[in-house]
Amino acid sequence: MSAYKQFLASDIIVTPFEVNKGFLFSGSQLEDANVEIDRLLGKNVGGLFDPSTDPTTGTVSTQYQRLVYNSVKELYYSNYLSSSYGDTVNTASLVPGNDPEGNRLIGTPQSDGRYFNYLQSTLTFARYFPTASNTEIGIISIPSRLYGNYIQPNSFFFSAESGSIIDDGEGNILFSGSNNIVGNINYYQGLIVLTQNVGASSAYGSAVYGSSIYGGTGAADLIDNLVSSHNATCSFSSSLDIFETQYKCTIRENEYNFSLNPSTISGSTDGTPYGFVTASYFSPYVTTIGLYDENYNLLAVGKLSQPLPTSPTTDTTILVNIDR
Repeated sequence: MSAYKQFLASDIIVTPFEVNKGFLFSGSQLEDANVEIDRLLGKNVGGLFDPSTDPTTGTVSTQYQRLVYNSVKELYYSNYLSSSYGDTVNTASLVPGNDPEGNRLIGTPQSDGRYFNYLQSTLTFARYFPTASNTEIGIISIPSRLYGNYIQPNSFFFSAESGSIIDDGEGNILFSGSNNIVGNINYYQGLIVLTQNVGASSAYGSAVYGSSIYGGTGAADLIDNLVSSHNATCSFSSSLDIFETQYKCTIRENEYNFSLNPSTISGSTDGTPYGFVTASYFSPYVTTIGLYDENYNLLAVGKLSQPLPTSPTTDTTILVNIDR
């Protein structure tokens, strides 16, 4: 049997909290229909765009290499093309006039240092983006249904035959085993951009001298291999906000002070309850909490671990928490 009571607004509390989940995919799993981690190659192709001849890319989707390159350049590196630490903002000086119409601006009113570029850290890091003709960049795109709100910093890892890359927690992608920055990661968009190639280590090791890298097997090892490898492995942790709704079910001391359980009725035909039920020390026990809508449709059921006696002298409160 059931007894109903309506909630007040103060009885319902909705609380958001963050949950995390780790993922690990390898080989053909990256292109699986339930995963779809796309890898693309961007290229600085010269000349006019021709859909019939321009090279395409993508392990999951099909994109034009030229458009991938230009989009990444505009969104994430437009302020870092002439300066690796970003162009500074030039502001004009105001010379007041006799009235607002007489005010004059002296200096450069505009500058290249006005782009947002989705920076991931308050620290200042150098950013590099290749602009030479036919230069290449690599893209690893993780769908939002996997990373949720954002990728947890310090959780991204990707490896293939040419080596491994990791994130440093500040938006940079490092060649694993070194401090060489080879690209950037946007945690909130699930996008990893590889802008520098690093050759795989040989028996002589690897080192950087000036602008050249020695000890590797080729200048295009990292980007080409990570984008095209069939033996790649990718792992990261996602972050997602979910909401917990708490329902405060309060039984007043003067409420529900008799049992509706049919087992308390004797076998007599007049419905006489057993004597222990009518004793002054007897209190009904709560075993189940049900949540109903306004039409009395049962929506959720909560079972108590053990029967809970109601109190005849004080309120009894049961908290029901539901994650959604």
